[in-house]
Amino acid sequence: MKLSARDAPRYFSKPEPHRTGLLIYGADAMRVALRRQEVIAALIGPEGEAEMRLTRIPASELRKDPARLSDAIKAQGFFPGPRVAFVEDATDTLGKIVTAALQDWREGDAQVIVTAGQLTPRASLRKLFETHTNAYAVGIYDDPPSRAEIESNLAKAGLVNIDSEAMTDLLALSRALDPGDFRQTLEKLSLYKIGDDTPLSPADVLAMAPTSTEAVLDDVLNIVGEGRSAEIGPILRKLQAQGVQPVGLCIGATRHFRTLHAAASDPGGISQGIARARPPVHFKNRERMMRQAQKWGAARLEQALELLIETDLQLRSAQRAPQMALMERTLIRLAMMGGR
Repeated sequence: MKLSARDAPRYFSKPEPHRTGLLIYGADAMRVALRRQEVIAALIGPEGEAEMRLTRIPASELRKDPARLSDAIKAQGFFPGPRVAFVEDATDTLGKIVTAALQDWREGDAQVIVTAGQLTPRASLRKLFETHTNAYAVGIYDDPPSRAEIESNLAKAGLVNIDSEAMTDLLALSRALDPGDFRQTLEKLSLYKIGDDTPLSPADVLAMAPTSTEAVLDDVLNIVGEGRSAEIGPILRKLQAQGVQPVGLCIGATRHFRTLHAAASDPGGISQGIARARPPVHFKNRERMMRQAQKWGAARLEQALELLIETDLQLRSAQRAPQMALMERTLIRLAMMGGR
C-alpha cells in the first residue's frame, strides 16, 4: 500500500506493529535515514537494539546470502517485544529476495524495514510494497518539514512554549538547512532551554543556528552595508582561508546590494520590499537589511551597484592586479560610502 506524504509523518511517529513491512525510498539519503531511525525507534523502543531486537542487513550482504532476511524475520530473541529486520541501501536487484521473504512472513515475525534510493514507479521493489495488502511504501522527497512536524519534534524535545516569531524563524531555518543539521539545531535548542521556562524566542533560535561560509559571507556584507570599513580586512582573511574566491564574493555583494536597492525602491515600503525579495532574505538578516536599505537610500545603492559591476568586469578581465586586494578595496569604498 502507498503511504501518502500527508499521512507519513504521523505513521513514522506511531507505526503499526502488526504490519509486514515498510519501504522508505528517496534520492536524499539523509532524509531517508532520519525517517528510518524514527520509525524503527518507535517500533522497538529505546532499548530495542541493546536487547538485540533489531537485525541490520546491508544490501551487499543480502545479495551474497539471500536467506539471511528470512532467517532474521523468523529468529526469536532472548527479550520479549517487537522485532525489526532492517535492510539498508537496497536496490531493485533485491526485489526477488525481499518478495520471497515477505511471502513467508507470518503474524509475530519481525517487521521488515527496507530503505532504498530513488525508485521508479516500475521498480519491482517499489511495486512489491505498494501492492502488498499488509505493507507500506513511502517516497521521501526534498520538501522541508511542515509546521506540524516541527512542532511535534519540538514537543518531543520538551519545548512546547514557542514564541510565534521564533516559530517563523524555525520554519525559515528548516528550509535553509539539511535535515540532519536542522534536527541537531532542535536538539541544541532543547539543551539550551533546560531549566528555562520562558518562551523560546528568536534570540534563542539565532544563538543556536549553525554558522557556515554563507553566514560569514553575510557578516562581511552586513559590515559593508553598515559602513564599518575597519572590520573588513580581518573577516576577508577568514573568507579567503575558507576558499571563497573574489569573483564569488563580488557576486554575493552584488546580490546583497540589489536586494537593498529593490527594497529601497519598493512602492510598498522597505519592509514589503525585503519580504518580496527572491531568493528570500534569511531570517537572521531581515532587520539588519531593512535598516541598511533605509540608511543608504535608492540613489546611493545605485552608485554602489555601478561600482560592483565595474569591479566584476575588472575581476573577469586579463588585468594582473591581485584579485582579493581589488575586491577588498571595493568593499572598503562601499563601506565608506555607506558610512557618510
